[in-house]
Amino acid sequence: MTPRIGNADLLLYASVAFGIARAVSKFLDLPKRLPRWDQALRYIWVPAVVTYGLALLVGFRSPVLAEYYWLGVESFFGLVLLLLGYYRPARTLLLGLAPLWFYHLLSTGLLTVGSGLLKTYDDGFDTAKIFATLWLFCFFFIARGQKKQIEKEELQRAEEEKAKRLIEAQNAELERLVGERTAALTTQAEELRGALTELRATQAQLVQSEKMASLGELTAGIAHEIQNPLNFVNNFAEVSAELVTELEEERARPERDPGLEDELLADLKQNLVKITQHGGRAASIVRGMLEHSRTSSGERTPTDLNQLADEYLRLAYHGLRAKDKTFNATLEPDFDPSLPPVPVLAQDLGRVLLNLLSNAFYAVRQRQQRGEAGYAPTVRVSTRRVGDDVEIRVRDNGGGIPESVKQKIFQPFFTTKPTGEGTGLGLSLSYDIVTQGHGGTLTVDSHEGQGTEFLISLPVG
Repeated sequence: MTPRIGNADLLLYASVAFGIARAVSKFLDLPKRLPRWDQALRYIWVPAVVTYGLALLVGFRSPVLAEYYWLGVESFFGLVLLLLGYYRPARTLLLGLAPLWFYHLLSTGLLTVGSGLLKTYDDGFDTAKIFATLWLFCFFFIARGQKKQIEKEELQRAEEEKAKRLIEAQNAELERLVGERTAALTTQAEELRGALTELRATQAQLVQSEKMASLGELTAGIAHEIQNPLNFVNNFAEVSAELVTELEEERARPERDPGLEDELLADLKQNLVKITQHGGRAASIVRGMLEHSRTSSGERTPTDLNQLADEYLRLAYHGLRAKDKTFNATLEPDFDPSLPPVPVLAQDLGRVLLNLLSNAFYAVRQRQQRGEAGYAPTVRVSTRRVGDDVEIRVRDNGGGIPESVKQKIFQPFFTTKPTGEGTGLGLSLSYDIVTQGHGGTLTVDSHEGQGTEFLISLPVG
């Protein structure tokens, strides 16, 4: 192959090299990846211009100068691509440049030594040059595809990173909102706890008020109930005093009558027995009042429910009569004589009976005040043994409970009485005492205009 390249071709090579350098710099993003080498590539044309100028001054002309320059350009590009070996498109371009660089190295070497091989194998070298050039272009397109794929992956990673940052920002905002909401809920919880504490204190006061109201009714009943045995005690004491006076007078007489003395002593003994009986009755009433006023110990004791029900029937009746002297009602105790003692908290169950009986007398009194012709207030208390349970029924013939409120009567603070006459806790406390305190049941059966019956069912064992 005859050399056809002269000194002037250096300028052409310089312009081509500069254009390729700019294209490579943009393609491989050299300002970002290799900024110093990118600066060097900007001056890749300088060696060619300087060489051309010097050759022109000295009058030197040789085709080898342009070949040397171009071989140097390819070597410089190869070095840059080698430094970018971590970047896949750069490695692909380096592989594509290798055949062309090897061709120029061989052809430049043969030109330098003046070998005739270039001329002998001119067609072969031309074919090799074309093949190396096509090889470079093929690998350039491969590298471009790789770059697009990398850019797509980088764009995807950037979007994922952006989405990640957005999620982190949203999470941070959510954490802030959750923190604010948690603080608000904590504040509300503190306020609710404070309100609950106040509510419990108020409830305790209301329960105590209900107990005191129950105790007031019990005390009024006791005051009237205890009056009977006290009257008997006083009367028999007066009679006994008269008998003693008569006995003393008889003993002071000159002629004593032994038969009269024996009769007076027998009457005196009988009076003392009556005083003892009615004194015991009064003591029993006082003892019941004390038990009712004491706090429950929680220990159940076998109790005669007949006696308990009868006692509270009369106490409730006299309690209402203490408020209304004109009130009278028929009491109908109906007790099972075979009823065994049942282990209960007597004072608690007494409160239940007192509440139910007080409500019963209140109901019949209300109906009586309506002035119905032929109406006779009646309250009935009965006890029965039913299997393994004992039933206590409290029935009245009052006005009855409306169907609309029957389901609410055991709810705390619910009452059908006018304001000031009920707290709405009596039946609620009674329900808790029977169901929770004794494991029994408390139910109601009522019909308007006919009356109401409360049923207490307690286990015997």
